[in-house]
Amino acid sequence: MQVDIISRRDDDPPQVPRDGLTVFDSPEAPADPALLELLREGTATADLAAPPVALPDFCHKNSEMPSSIAVATRGAIRPTLTESALNCGMALATLDVSRPPAAAVDDFYGRVRQRYPDPPGRKFELSRTEVLRAAVEGARFAAERYAIDPADIDRIEEFGRLPIEEYGDAERARRELPWICVQLARLRFGSIGPSTHFLELQEVEEVLEPEAAERLGIHRGQVTMQFHNGGGVLTGQIGGLYARRVAARRLLRAEMAVQKPLSLLFSAHSLAQARQRYAAYFTKGCPSVPIESDEGRRVMLAQRLAMNYGFAYRLATYSTLQTFAAQAFGARLRLVVDSPHNSVYEEPVDGEPAFVHRHNATRAWTPEMMAGHPVFSETGQPLLVPGTNRTSSFLCIPAPQANRSLYTACHGTGSVISDFVKQGRSGRDPRHRHTLRYGYTDAAPQSIPQLDDRGVDAAVGILVDNGLVQPVARLRPFAVLT
Repeated sequence: MQVDIISRRDDDPPQVPRDGLTVFDSPEAPADPALLELLREGTATADLAAPPVALPDFCHKNSEMPSSIAVATRGAIRPTLTESALNCGMALATLDVSRPPAAAVDDFYGRVRQRYPDPPGRKFELSRTEVLRAAVEGARFAAERYAIDPADIDRIEEFGRLPIEEYGDAERARRELPWICVQLARLRFGSIGPSTHFLELQEVEEVLEPEAAERLGIHRGQVTMQFHNGGGVLTGQIGGLYARRVAARRLLRAEMAVQKPLSLLFSAHSLAQARQRYAAYFTKGCPSVPIESDEGRRVMLAQRLAMNYGFAYRLATYSTLQTFAAQAFGARLRLVVDSPHNSVYEEPVDGEPAFVHRHNATRAWTPEMMAGHPVFSETGQPLLVPGTNRTSSFLCIPAPQANRSLYTACHGTGSVISDFVKQGRSGRDPRHRHTLRYGYTDAAPQSIPQLDDRGVDAAVGILVDNGLVQPVARLRPFAVLT
């Protein structure tokens, strides 16, 4: 255990401003200069409320902008400063049983694969009305549909719903969402999915902040479940409509080649409006969209509908996992935290309203910003800083200087871990532990040797040394579906 993971070096605070950016890195995990330049170029014409922030795990994942960033703008938003599919996110839940036997783990993951196969099925799960309700009502819709305990709703960022009333009502939402987008969103409601998405079973290996851990319902030796999934089909559809995206599935590109002109150009009330929309959503670079205009309200409504649908989608997934945990383990699943890592929120920056775009980064609001919350008003909003399924992950809380990063932390540490392994600075776990890795076939799981925690510790150490987060618990994986 590295001591600097849990104690900040106040005697030598890092200097982070760098040529107009706020960069959180270290000599052993430096930010890529080429990507920093890409961040500068991508925000050069934005009306910035603060210097753009680059966090640990700063890398490029075939999107318009690098991952692990936060950018605050005044009076306008720029959809390409975050991922096309808003509300991709992670959740952590606890189980009230000891570590289950291998047969029970097999049973659990078998149920998940059957319910959420890859590729997904083509059976409608929602009606058109239900898609619209999910987009307007957010987690409240899923909570009603699946009889979710209200205490779980308290653990979702923004209680799982962003109000839309400032930008329109349910009727405007019905008019603005294209028919084909709603129809495609009916096809599935909840998922895990392969690639970077995962469903991991873990044990709490260490408790580092006992008081916060107790308040959050965490204790040593406890079994936890962490999952990462997207916000559902509708979020990707909206992201494709309101920006020119560099990466998209072939089916989505084909759909948008027809749907975007129909929805955005042919529906324009004037040639000037059509030109404005063409510049905003069809051209490379995607300029900012001023909020104080009908077009700005239209985009903000779409963004909030996407966020709300994502909250409902992930809660639907959580409900399924609750059922399977009870069936396979005889366990009760309780939510610790659910938070997006692709979002656009209106938040105060230097005392003035701004729009904070987070791309593969998670919000880290301190206790005073969570006033009135039944739990987070004491701890701040907890956040997950995962490693990989071969290393530890961390449950953290915001530290007092989280404002330095626009109240943001990285949503993972995978690129740092990978660099440490490539450079020979990290190797096999000294205790020779393994993770059972399941795939989306009936093949037996692979037993994957774990790594040491040097990479994840280095990344979390940057956050700690800069006063951004405080680790509450270290979580050790023992099985994963990915």
